[in-house]
Parts: sequence; structure tokens; C-alpha cells
Amino acid sequence: VDSAIGGVLIMGDRGTAKSVSVRSLVQLLPEIDVVKNDPFNSSPTNPELMGPDVREAFQRGETLETAKMRVPMVEVPLGTTEDRICGTIDIEKALSEGTKAYDPGLLAKANRGLLYIDEVNLLDDSLVDVVLDSAAGGWNTVEREGISLTHPAKFIMIGSGNPEEGELRPQLLDRFGMAVNIRTIFDMDQRTELVMNKLAYERDPKGYTEECREETEALKAKIVAAQKLLPSVTMDRDLALKISGVCALVNVDGLRGDIVVTRAAKALVAFEGRTEVTMEDIARVIGPCLSHRLRKDVTDTMDGGFKVMLAFNKIFKGSAMLNFDEAMAEGIKAPEPEKPKEAAKPKEEPKKKAGAWSGLPGGR
Repeated sequence: VDSAIGGVLIMGDRGTAKSVSVRSLVQLLPEIDVVKNDPFNSSPTNPELMGPDVREAFQRGETLETAKMRVPMVEVPLGTTEDRICGTIDIEKALSEGTKAYDPGLLAKANRGLLYIDEVNLLDDSLVDVVLDSAAGGWNTVEREGISLTHPAKFIMIGSGNPEEGELRPQLLDRFGMAVNIRTIFDMDQRTELVMNKLAYERDPKGYTEECREETEALKAKIVAAQKLLPSVTMDRDLALKISGVCALVNVDGLRGDIVVTRAAKALVAFEGRTEVTMEDIARVIGPCLSHRLRKDVTDTMDGGFKVMLAFNKIFKGSAMLNFDEAMAEGIKAPEPEKPKEAAKPKEEPKKKAGAWSGLPGGR
């Protein structure tokens, strides 16, 4: 609904369909208009989303041939290199034609689409920094062999991983707009339903997709309507002040947390077909927006949702202990009452061993 939120980090148990869920997103997003045969998926109308060649043609007033395409989904493999991500020189064209040519990388292909990093916690930190910098700025600059080129790299970044295999640095966690934790389902009926759906899809993929088409199209139409409604969604200044109050109370660094909570709340309201943000809407999104930003040290937990809930209740409802039972149901045990201390007993003198010397006669 709002690509400016900054993407999402999905962490959870292995085998919980994290990758499957991400790869299915492209089927829910509406098709986009692009300039035909352009490697940057350039927009035919917005210069901010155009590659360098298309922008020059647009400024000259040339007619751009357009086409429709599904929102691109680009995956970053673990064994990739910085050149593959940012782009490099097209050696084949340089040798055959004698000209310097740029070979677009993964960031160029992901422009106006989704960039997915599976097992993001295992990717080299330097590569994650490159991707995050481009995601934050929306542009990628390449300096290779005398070629200097800047192209748009506006995409929604999605990362997934298993925290048991490694964790992300706090500085990297802060660059994801939202973070969610996926847990294994233990309900027998739900597990059985998921297994049967998986087997049905493997047996007849086209038939299963056709069976779900009506539901898929309805969800796609709902997303399109939300994107159109989003600019008209409003939020009271008092709610914005309280959001900043929660961020300050839980000691969130910078202003990314405040901005993301505001954007996420408005996106949720637009998705549900409303135009005004309420306190309940903020309560539903503030946990995923702030919980991963509380990690100041590598020894801290990645999920600070309990602290966020206490701060939200303190700022919005006046008491941090409201809905405390609900927090306990999430698996956090209440502190046990202290047991009354027993009266101190006088120390007994240790018994002397048989045959031990007890001192001189008459001594004390």
C-alpha cells in the first residue's frame, strides 16, 4: 500500500513458509506501466523512476513505447558479489564493439519492484550495507572503469531468516521499516489444512491457482483501492505527538521509528477503506514498527514487543500495566512473589571429629 514504509524483516522458525509467502506477493500486486525493453523498468511518465537513457529521451520529447509487466521480484543469492548487486562493465560488448557499456545489476532489475534477501542474517554485512543504502536513498551510483552512472533503485526490500542461524547487527535492523516474528503453528486442524493445501497445489498447480483466483483478485483490488485512498488519510496531531512519546520512552534512536509508525497506521486505515487514524490502528502496527529498533547490543533480544506494549499503554492510556494479562499470554512469565525470609538461626558450632585436639585443659 505504501512502499515508503521501508520494507519488512521476517524472522522465524525454519519450515514456516517465510520464503513462499514473500514469493507469492507479486501475484497480489497490480501490473505496472514500463518503457519497453528498458533494463531499469523505467516509468513512462515519472522522471524520478527513469533510467538515464530513457530520461534523456523523455526530456527531448520523444515518444516512449510502453508495455505492462508484473511487479518485478528479484532475489539476492547468498553467494553474490558487490559487482553483481550494483552492476558492472559489459565485457563482451566492450570487446566486440569497442565501447564501454554498463551491465545492470540486481538493484537495477529491482527498480519499482521487490528485492528479496533470503537468509539475510547470513549475507555478508558489506553487501547488506550496499543494498540498504540504495533502499534508503532510492538511487544507485556505479563507478567502474571510467564509467559513472546513476540510476533509480526504488524498491521494497524484504529480508527473511532463522534467528538460530545468526542475527543482524542493530544498525541493520533499524533500516528495515517493520519486523515480524513467525512461530510454528501447533493447532492440529490448522496444520492439517496447510498440509492438504500444499499437497493439492503440488498435484495440480494450475487448478489450485484457478480455484483461488477469485479471492486473489479481490485482495488485489483491495490493495489498488487502498493505494488510491492513502493520500486522503488523516491523523490528529495529538496521536502523532503520542507516537513520538512512545518512541522517546523506549529510547528509539533517530526518527525512523516515528515516521514508520505513522506511515504504517495510515496504510492500514487505507487498506480497510477508512480515512482517519485511531488509537486502535496505532496499537496494531506500533509493535512490528518498533520492536526490532530496541536492540542496542548484540546480546539483546530482537523482539522488544513487550516493552513497546508497556510504553504504548503508558503514553496512550495512562498506565503501563493495562492488558498485562495479554502480554503474559504471549509467553512472558510474571515475576514470582518473593518468599518471606526465615528468621536467622544461631550458628551451631561444628562438631569436632573423633580424636581431634581440643586444646589444653582449662583453656577457653
